[in-house]
Amino acid sequence: MKVRTLTAIIALIIFLPILLKGGFSLILFSYLLAFIGLKELLNMNMIKFLSIPGIISALGVLIIMLPQDAGTWVNDLQLKSLIAMSFILLSYTVLSKNRFSFMDAAFCLMSIAYVGIGFMYLYETRSEGIHYILFAFLVVWLTDTGAYIFGRLMGKHKLWPVISPNKTIEGFIGGLICSLIVPLIMIMFVDFDIATWLLLILTVILSMFGQLGDLVESGFKRHFGVKDSGRILPGHGGILDRFDSFMFVLPLLNIFLIQM
Repeated sequence: MKVRTLTAIIALIIFLPILLKGGFSLILFSYLLAFIGLKELLNMNMIKFLSIPGIISALGVLIIMLPQDAGTWVNDLQLKSLIAMSFILLSYTVLSKNRFSFMDAAFCLMSIAYVGIGFMYLYETRSEGIHYILFAFLVVWLTDTGAYIFGRLMGKHKLWPVISPNKTIEGFIGGLICSLIVPLIMIMFVDFDIATWLLLILTVILSMFGQLGDLVESGFKRHFGVKDSGRILPGHGGILDRFDSFMFVLPLLNIFLIQM
């Protein structure tokens, strides 16, 4: 517990100033987190980061995460790059004599999308205003806290035992309820330019998908037979273990609130 607490304090000391400052420093930090997350994901499937598929995947994440306000050329580059990478990865299945399979190629492409989009929206959300990123972090944090408390106190019915044996339906509902505290408090200080009832509905949706993101990561680990995605955060696991909910919440927050 002491190791877990100390790791959390050190991580906050490093991450919080970068998040508050935003800008180019956050973009670089987001790229760093994305590359570490990609390495963790590839390692689960026994694909080395410093291999041809690993390097192609890293290049894909690099391109996917380019700032969206850089110009229309970014979208063209992203689409053409993904097409090219698909052909290269499929060709590599032949060159490797199927030691690298079609399923591995598909895994790399999905890893690019999952990690790249998730961490791109970390800095994209922050660029729209500190209150948006604060809203997302508080929703995820209160959802996790509520799910834990309600699950411990009232949890009797398993939510998805095959994927995550400890999660309960009561905890899931408790997380949704607690997440509503965030908009009810923040609307007193921040104008989200959206009707309160719509913000409450959006919060519930984000809370649901945040918990789904956690289950997706649990599914990865159970499928590949690993306890944690990595070891970079003692007591917490890997980067994907800490950011799995945000990688679902942040894109949806942009789609349904910021970009509307």
